[in-house]
Amino acid sequence: MSTVLPDFSDALADAVASAADGLVRVEGRDRLPATGIIWDAEGLIVTSHHVLERDENINVGFQDGESVTAELVGRDPSTDLALLRTSKQGIKTPDWADPESLRVGHFALALGRPGANVRATMGIISALGKAWRTPAGGPVDRYLQTDTVMYPGFSGGPLVDAQGRFVGLNTSALLRGVSITVPAPTLERVVRDLKEHGSVRRAYLGVGAQPTRLPDAVAKDLGQETGLLLVSVEPGSAAEKGGLFLGDTLVTLGESPLRHMDDLFNGLGGDRIGNSVTVRTLRGGELVELTISPTAHP
Repeated sequence: MSTVLPDFSDALADAVASAADGLVRVEGRDRLPATGIIWDAEGLIVTSHHVLERDENINVGFQDGESVTAELVGRDPSTDLALLRTSKQGIKTPDWADPESLRVGHFALALGRPGANVRATMGIISALGKAWRTPAGGPVDRYLQTDTVMYPGFSGGPLVDAQGRFVGLNTSALLRGVSITVPAPTLERVVRDLKEHGSVRRAYLGVGAQPTRLPDAVAKDLGQETGLLLVSVEPGSAAEKGGLFLGDTLVTLGESPLRHMDDLFNGLGGDRIGNSVTVRTLRGGELVELTISPTAHP
């Protein structure tokens, strides 16, 4: 008699058991509690922003049955992430999978702890893509979609691979009707900003822009067909101080080409704030190089 299916079933149950210590119950709303992921041994918890309907009176329940009060460190609604701090010390942290090991078709488990015990659903990784921007404007390092069922209370919990390693944080709030996982690199970046600043800082030029086709000769020289036409430049902004004018067409920011608005947004991370960056713009048919120091997004 074949043992393939029983062995596979046992392997999945083992994966859930090995991951169980890494997730917590998050009580931050009046209805069903949600789930969170233990981020470090010092009591930090990452969860979904939308499951925290209040900033105070938040409780976190751990695998060992202990429930403690949590302080809200910060939120990033644009990526639906929030960071909590608890007094729990020396807690076990999850093992994380290498993001590059993921492939479409891999089995995946969505875990939740809206109650005392861990719950699980199984599916596959149904889509992997490049970096993208959420409808709320948040940059996400990789598009990761699964066909796992997101039951009530599962948001803020982890996506786990067949070895029980964490892949990212599941949320039902970023794209309607789609199970999206925020990957580990995005979690790391957002958590770092929330710890240091209480919010996610993004650089700001102070321009309004729209994609436009470049003249054939310029497009051939640069190896790109479009740039960003400036339709507004805010008075007193970093763009104005750096010498940008209405009607300029931005073609590069640093070493990166600017073909679409997402290229500009993705190039204005928090590390750009206060640091000089070279931009090239098409002005009167000529390429002009300027140096601009972006400010913090207001």
